[in-house]
Amino acid sequence: MKPKDVAAYLFLALAWGLSFLLLLKVVSAFGWVGAVTFRCFVAGLTLFFIARATGRGLHFRAGWWPFAVVGATTVAGQLVGLSYATPLIGTAMAAILVATIPMFSMLIGQVWGLERITPQRLLGLMIGFVGVVLLVGFPAAPVNAAFVLGCAGTLFACLCAAFGSNYASHRLQGVGAWEVTIGAFLFGGLMTLPLLLAVPVPGVPRLIDYGYLLVLAGVMSAMTYVLYFGLVASIGATRAISVEFAVTAVAVLVGALFLGEPLSLVQVIGGLIIIGGCAIVLGLVPKLGAARAGT
Repeated sequence: MKPKDVAAYLFLALAWGLSFLLLLKVVSAFGWVGAVTFRCFVAGLTLFFIARATGRGLHFRAGWWPFAVVGATTVAGQLVGLSYATPLIGTAMAAILVATIPMFSMLIGQVWGLERITPQRLLGLMIGFVGVVLLVGFPAAPVNAAFVLGCAGTLFACLCAAFGSNYASHRLQGVGAWEVTIGAFLFGGLMTLPLLLAVPVPGVPRLIDYGYLLVLAGVMSAMTYVLYFGLVASIGATRAISVEFAVTAVAVLVGALFLGEPLSLVQVIGGLIIIGGCAIVLGLVPKLGAARAGT
């Protein structure tokens, strides 16, 4: 990986891990549909106007359909699933289920013939998942209808994220990350907009709620997705989406520091295992055969 790819990877882990704090606040103020719809439009339009103001050329030469597919999956499907599910099952359970995204991505990429699952990459993914299990653990929540719906919503979000990332890697090769992000968010917002008729905004948001929305959409969505789609184009969908392991580690740390959630020694060990798994997936750890050859 190039240094800029490593920097983007680390920034995504921090930004998306911290976004759990803002997500709950925005969903509480705007509802789970409003949170996704307004987030999409603010993110897409923010990038569009920044591009225009800075004289950046935008070329949507791939046609509208690929952008609509990515908008329906990576943006609308993923954000709707997480926004609906996280208040039901909590950030801890949502985080452990989010760790299935790289697994889904790896399998989809293999079926589509986009990426080859090397033994080292598979090992890294499995190590990372084990780390997430140790890090988050299983909540002492009752298995009721809300809990089942929350888990189903999160898994739906994970499948959408994995599918959209592989689709973008395959069908939007050569298209700039800014164009992919703007197109995906605007299509995602248009797709979720009609749902506001069924799930309206629950009340009048406060001024601070609009601030939360702007930060979540402008920084933790718009800029991060530009970096993410650029990372997909640079290192591949599976390696890029393995950042979700690190996101989980950051999210649990944020929960311990800001939400008063306890952080045990087992969770610390799990966090270290996650870092090791990410390093293996990203190729930062020398292959075992190469290491033996050098001795």
